[in-house]
Amino acid sequence: MEFSSRARQRHTRLAGDRRDPYPHSLQFYQEPPTESISLAEFESFAVDRLRLLKVVENLGVSHVRSSDLYKTKLEAEFRRLKFPYRALAEDDYDARRKDHISHFILRLAYCQSEELRRWFLQQEMDLFRYRFNELTEGLRQKFLEHVNLKFEAVSILFTTLSVKNFFLISNLNLPWYAVDLFRARRVFIKDGFAFVPLKDIDAIVLNNYRQKLSKALALTARSLPSIQSDERLQPLLNHLSHSYVGPDYSAQKNTGKISLEHIDALSVKSFPLCMRQLHRALRDNHHLRHGGRMQYGLFLKGIGLTLEQALEFWKKEFIRGKVDADKFDKGYAYSIRHSYGKEGKRTDYTPYSCMKIIMSNPPSQGDYHGCPFRHSEPELLKQKLQSYKIPPSGIAQILDLVKGMHYQLACQKYFELTHDLDDIGFSLNHPNQYFAESQKLLTGGRELKKEPSHLGNSQQKSNSSQESMTSTSTPTSSNTTADAELEGLEAYFTED
Repeated sequence: MEFSSRARQRHTRLAGDRRDPYPHSLQFYQEPPTESISLAEFESFAVDRLRLLKVVENLGVSHVRSSDLYKTKLEAEFRRLKFPYRALAEDDYDARRKDHISHFILRLAYCQSEELRRWFLQQEMDLFRYRFNELTEGLRQKFLEHVNLKFEAVSILFTTLSVKNFFLISNLNLPWYAVDLFRARRVFIKDGFAFVPLKDIDAIVLNNYRQKLSKALALTARSLPSIQSDERLQPLLNHLSHSYVGPDYSAQKNTGKISLEHIDALSVKSFPLCMRQLHRALRDNHHLRHGGRMQYGLFLKGIGLTLEQALEFWKKEFIRGKVDADKFDKGYAYSIRHSYGKEGKRTDYTPYSCMKIIMSNPPSQGDYHGCPFRHSEPELLKQKLQSYKIPPSGIAQILDLVKGMHYQLACQKYFELTHDLDDIGFSLNHPNQYFAESQKLLTGGRELKKEPSHLGNSQQKSNSSQESMTSTSTPTSSNTTADAELEGLEAYFTED
């Protein structure tokens, strides 16, 4: 794949032209793209496919994959993001091209670790399953021929088996990845032939696709050293693999509307589990290390704490421990002002997204930052949820999601259980989104009243911290709306 700042020349083609590189709306992505694309197109394609895979993940857990509701919602997302969803449509060349290129961009971004590869493989498999099952029987046959999976369709009627519509694999030449069909006794063997029901063809095709994509991801990972040497590409791919799609919560209409006296109550009612854990640790231990101060401090900034309130909050907490007022003013106060864009580079730092918390800076002994669903031992997580009065059935559901590595979906389930909801109704991707949605429910959509200009008093405890609150690892972000680009990614493209 080549990159160019020049706009791509539009392709002119005739319907049915054999030179068309995308004869089918579905593919195994075996040939990488070779054309030049602009960096803007690179960004747009990657962000849109990531949004699509996030929807696939959320729908796959909250709905039965074969249900009409699942199909309807997924098709709507295909339409919105302009990916091919109807086979052999005459005017979907651009959609097929976008599908092809975007897959390879995310393959580069998500081959960098075993966890990233596993997530990408699972979502691409679910995406492929939906699209393959939407094909008609005739189109399936054409696609199988296109990817060299040729099976002969036959209709048979045995005296002991009255099922028609099988496909035939002669001489028991079933591929190794069809072994699950044998194990489940879904293959009929007679006279040296294997007969597999047509409804089970997707098992063979999907396993074949899994094998090819898994191998391709491993090979791509081996090529990372050469990719990492490209100064344009590597920062971009790192952003994608730790991405968040949505508002950055840098400009808050609630600024100054949160009272310090209410933080304890808000932490119980409206904080996500990660922030509730940090708040409780701060109160109990009178201390948070650097990672915890960064994660929690930016979250509080995002929910509306002004700079003056933040200084008061942290100072009161710290001087209850071993830090005197003079030491706080000389060390910690500067770091807080820095995070609000008042010192140093004057960068207005944004709160951490769920993906950033999950994927970067894992907590070590004595730390309380990170994602409890990702970084806590299951038994400790269970005890914590029990202490928060989560019912046993809800805890079991959360632990099942954690076991399947659906950490954000586990947080969504926690939201539902703590707010007495059957369906959250949105995809949860940010701690500040959790707070905002919780407040909407609890206040009936009413806006918070502006706090008086004087600083509130709060009942707070504190202790010292040996590390200053720095800002080296927090990405900047441009102004965004609800459909904003990836956190920090747009700024990367607009830099001089």
